[in-house]
Amino acid sequence: MTTQTKPIDVYFFPTPNGKKVTMMLEELGVPYVLHAVHIGKGDQFKPEFLAISPNNKIPAIVDPEGPGGEPIALFESGAILKYLAQKFGRFYPTDPREQAKVDEWLFWQVGGFGPMLGQNHHFALYAPEKIPYAIKRYRDETHRLYGVLDKQLKRQKEAGFDYVAGDYSIADIAILDWSNGYERQGIDIAEFPHFAEWNVRLNAREPIARASAVKLDEAGKLDLGTDKDAQSVLFNQRSL
Repeated sequence: MTTQTKPIDVYFFPTPNGKKVTMMLEELGVPYVLHAVHIGKGDQFKPEFLAISPNNKIPAIVDPEGPGGEPIALFESGAILKYLAQKFGRFYPTDPREQAKVDEWLFWQVGGFGPMLGQNHHFALYAPEKIPYAIKRYRDETHRLYGVLDKQLKRQKEAGFDYVAGDYSIADIAILDWSNGYERQGIDIAEFPHFAEWNVRLNAREPIARASAVKLDEAGKLDLGTDKDAQSVLFNQRSL
């Protein structure tokens, strides 16, 4: 099994995407150092961060013990999860068919569940103009996606598995913290009992609880509903 002698640098803000990485590292028991990227203050546009994450988004990591023993920088939460899983040989299967199942649900999260829930948050909670069609559009899509997840967990349970794609994997880690916002996404958890049980069970894992408890300083607090300066930094950005 691969061991890590030097801590991994994690460029972080406590969003669902940011927490994927700290959850994964806590599950692995790998040493890491947090570097706060205060996205409401524009840290993500600083040249030193863009050298690591050219899409000016968190999370990003620098592993000083990358392939061949040389440092490697990665951005995109799904890519980071898969890199860490393959490096340390945990939470990602070795059988190609099982890998394909995990990849399906990892990409379902990064391509659909996260982005659609993010649009739900934006139009329902943060947009200065409340557009009924947009709110309904993304709330309905959010509801549909929770239904997809609930049905998958039901099928898995019937097949004797407790997780999204078989054994506990990076697919579960990717989905979890986005799903923790179900109430503000307009979801009645009683409609999705298989999801509800999975969500409670995963949040009770000790490594997940440790990662969820990670806090930044006061500057790391962000209220997009009221902070107009942060809104101007995060919303409606064009190419630099």
